[in-house]
Amino acid sequence: MAPRKIVLRFNAANVDQPIIYRLARDYDLVFNILKARVTPQLEGTVVMELTGERYQEGLDYLKEQGVAVQPLSQEVVQNRERCTSCGACTAICPTAALHVVRPAMLVEFDQDKCVLCQLCVSACPVRAMEVQF
Repeated sequence: MAPRKIVLRFNAANVDQPIIYRLARDYDLVFNILKARVTPQLEGTVVMELTGERYQEGLDYLKEQGVAVQPLSQEVVQNRERCTSCGACTAICPTAALHVVRPAMLVEFDQDKCVLCQLCVSACPVRAMEVQF
């Protein structure tokens, strides 16, 4: 089974619990965390790839624990017509999905490296980075 990208949203009641650990141990699922933002005792958001034979059982467990689960149904795309290759997005991209190709000095976007942090969307002065659902 190919890994599926999902978004998990934790609330104050479950953000400090070892839920992902139990997901791996009890349901024999393999996970790869792509992005995580956790505020202890308040909330958390995790974007991850998840795979395994007991995938649906694992999702049911997450929901029982009060974790909101949704498929990752959005992606960041580069509007090449708008992009001026200023490089503002490359400085803020944490995974180097956006990088300058030399000697042409053009900004290139590697969507496979993108973890959907969306920092580039707000950093782009000409709004060439867009979120598509």
